[in-house]
Amino acid sequence: MRVLLIVVGKTDRQWLADGISQYADRLTHFCQFEIQVIPDIRNTRSMEPQVQKVREGEQILKLIQTSDDVYLLDDKGREMTSPDMARWLEKRLSQSSKRLVFIIGGPYGFSQDVYDRVPGRLSLSKMTFSHQMVRLIFVEQLYRAFSILNNLPYHHE
Repeated sequence: MRVLLIVVGKTDRQWLADGISQYADRLTHFCQFEIQVIPDIRNTRSMEPQVQKVREGEQILKLIQTSDDVYLLDDKGREMTSPDMARWLEKRLSQSSKRLVFIIGGPYGFSQDVYDRVPGRLSLSKMTFSHQMVRLIFVEQLYRAFSILNNLPYHHE
């Protein structure tokens, strides 16, 4: 199964990039995992947030295939415990041979076009995290879900 994480903008903190890389490497033991970075939109200081979201959304939608199983990481999405996420992931992986795609938006979230195209939403917490922090938290949780499914001693109840 191919798992793709689409993110908007580069990770500019080295400690975050190192953590993301560590978990991304671990994930390759369970799936074909890839992170696709959409370049930062230029000249955003004078740009309205809505315009920035639309431009980012156009780039996001170019990367999604019609056969993909796609989920936005969104604060209004479905919340789960780590074991629930493992069961959810197992179901997703067993139901199709499609590419499983997760998307983390930019600092202002997603455009309406992206919300209209991608009905699936997951939330990591009711708390708000920076869009760069979410990357590390998500890849760790994805690794944790795979470790639960494979009975590795990573997750403790």
